[in-house]
Amino acid sequence: MAGKINKVRVPMRERPVDERIKRFVEVPFGYSEDEAIMEASRCLQCPKPFCIEGCPVDINIPGFIKKIVEHKFDEAFFILKKDDAMPAATGRVCPQESQCEAKCVVGKVGDAINIGKLEAFAADWARKNGVKDTFEIVDKPQKIAIIGSGPSAISCAVDLRKMGYNITVFEALHKAGGVLQYGIPEFRLPRDLVDYELKYLEDLGVDLQLNVIIGLHRSFQEIKSEYDAVFLGTGAGAPRFMGIPGEELTGVYSANEFLIRVNLMKSYLFPEYDTPIKVGKHVAVIGSGNVAMDSARSSLRLGAKVSIIYRRTKSESPARAEELHHALDEGIEFMELVNPVRIHEKLNHVHGLEVIKMKLGEPDKSGRPRPIPIEGSEFILEDVDMVIEALGTLPNRLFLDRAPEINRNKWGILQVDENMKTNLDGVYAGGDAISGGATVIRALGEGRIAAKAIDEYLKK
Repeated sequence: MAGKINKVRVPMRERPVDERIKRFVEVPFGYSEDEAIMEASRCLQCPKPFCIEGCPVDINIPGFIKKIVEHKFDEAFFILKKDDAMPAATGRVCPQESQCEAKCVVGKVGDAINIGKLEAFAADWARKNGVKDTFEIVDKPQKIAIIGSGPSAISCAVDLRKMGYNITVFEALHKAGGVLQYGIPEFRLPRDLVDYELKYLEDLGVDLQLNVIIGLHRSFQEIKSEYDAVFLGTGAGAPRFMGIPGEELTGVYSANEFLIRVNLMKSYLFPEYDTPIKVGKHVAVIGSGNVAMDSARSSLRLGAKVSIIYRRTKSESPARAEELHHALDEGIEFMELVNPVRIHEKLNHVHGLEVIKMKLGEPDKSGRPRPIPIEGSEFILEDVDMVIEALGTLPNRLFLDRAPEINRNKWGILQVDENMKTNLDGVYAGGDAISGGATVIRALGEGRIAAKAIDEYLKK
């Protein structure tokens, strides 16, 4: 059987580097119908599909792939939509290589099936051809409040609304979508695609209230008393900083602030959009996760020379392999085994970044080698005039400070059980609020777990 396996995946066509580094346009072109069928035909349709075990929302992966092979693209989409509220988004940003594709049997002898790109193909085909799934909702009397409108909130709202519950989503910003709107750049996740998939909430009859900050415009206690259950998808919008000298200087950004200006406020289209952003000639991005890659690649498109500063090596980078590959392809410098110790200044502005060389020791709690400073090895990157710190995030303090009755750990991360229940009766949580920053698909999965638990709670 192994000899009959097509070991090589159908390559993904991409926009040329010299063209894409000047524009905020999507890099992969996506599969054509013929390419999708060829790639889907590589799937072995395993009797025991391990790929499903790697999917946080339990998509019937062999099922939708089989429909692509049969040229039944609409049915492939319906299978996806049953378990995934946003397949066009997750097909693009989900870390398939460490989840479903990591479990793929074909991947043991060659390239794993390109599950993410096939998922995006089916969702895109449905959109282009006006195909939508149908549903029949039998309304129930109970009301559920969902605070936040990021991935976990979306999946929780969709599942509960399909069960018949009356859902109100409260979003602090002027656009729904959470990190899908403000965190991920257009060249990875086109915004019109996000808006289209969010319209699904409206189609289902979810009441979406924008520009409402729970904890400011309305109290959490008021919401809790008014609704039969509450889901907290408040995200993690508070940035982490290194705590080194010079962080107060002009020209130092958190990745959150920078990406919100670029993505949500569309500063890259200034003056068409009234949100200017000043980008330095040499931007140093501290960190090596997906957010660091997004910050680095956005800075490049805004005209800067960009260096990623990372205390480990590329091999330990937590970024998706595809994102790291694209960043390097685009000419971004990756400085390994260095760590910032001071941001230098001139006239209160960033004027150089001092770093220290590192070596790798024994694994730490993350399972990766622990970076150790090499004494006396400091040197200065003289021409750095802007610094973006992409070091992770913490949950929304504005909300937490006004809801002290909810248990959280010392970093403010909400504490939940295996059913996403907090210490409060009828209050559940998911997404970055309980992780401090994970993946879109994991958040979607947590929203689904919470929806099931809320349904069981209300039935009692």
